[in-house]
This record gives sequence, C-alpha cells and structure tokens, in this order.
Amino acid sequence: MWRVWKLFDPLRAMVVQGVFLFALAAMIHFILLSTIRFNWLDGKSQAEIMGSADVSKTTVVAQVSEKK
Repeated sequence: MWRVWKLFDPLRAMVVQGVFLFALAAMIHFILLSTIRFNWLDGKSQAEIMGSADVSKTTVVAQVSEKK
C-alpha cells in the first residue's frame, strides 16, 4: 500500500476526495429539493398534504353514510 502513496500526493488526494464528496452531497440535496415530496423549504410535504386530504374524504364519506 505504501507504494501507492509514492505515486500520488496524499494531500492532493484528500483534497480531491473532499471536493468530490462535497459536490456529491450538494447534487443529492439539489435533486431532493427539486421534488415535491422531499422539498423541505416549501412548508408541508406532499405526503402531509395527501394525508390530510384522505382524512377529509373519509370524514365526508362517513357523514354521508350516517345520514342514509
């Protein structure tokens, strides 16, 4: 393994790895921000919105069936 580090400069290799990992993390976060479900900056998530809509539908259906 020590022969590998004779070919590459350790400081440069660590800097390149850090830049790559930062770019990868930024790309993953931007991809998640571009989706409706995982965008944490716009307030409620799509799952919360859909969950509240499902609850209101079941409440209306239950109320209508009780009146019959």
